[in-house]
Amino acid sequence: MEKEQDFMREAIRLSVEKMKQGYGGPFGAVIVRKGEVVARGFNNVLSSNDPTAHAEVDAIRKASQALGTFDLSDCELYTSCEPCPMCLGAIYWARCSKVYYGNTRQDAAKIGFDDALIYEEMEKPIDARRIPMHQLLPDEAKEGFVAWEQQEDKKNY
Repeated sequence: MEKEQDFMREAIRLSVEKMKQGYGGPFGAVIVRKGEVVARGFNNVLSSNDPTAHAEVDAIRKASQALGTFDLSDCELYTSCEPCPMCLGAIYWARCSKVYYGNTRQDAAKIGFDDALIYEEMEKPIDARRIPMHQLLPDEAKEGFVAWEQQEDKKNY
């Protein structure tokens, strides 16, 4: 348990340090494999002008590069705050084995980082969402899917 707390403290340290340096919001993340830190991430939305540059995504990208794999199923993620919907999706895609978080999404909402709208929008039918979404050229779009299905040397993920 002590080691887990050290990893969380590192995520928290990153959240404060990088926020104070102007990178973005107060969010930090650490990815651990077999008791060793393999990547550190932090929110750098402001410095990169990239709305997807959240701490968890940053850490996942760095860990995948460092380990040479997209499969992080033997890794744990420590993050200073409960992941937003985008980061949660990335965590599932990366297959992290466990997530530890500090602040809750309700804590984040209190300081202006409210993901409730996104959670609500995901539950709505496509035609009821705030951002209009329209299917276009579905028959043509299937070409890539057909090619994927037929590809013999594909690597499923």
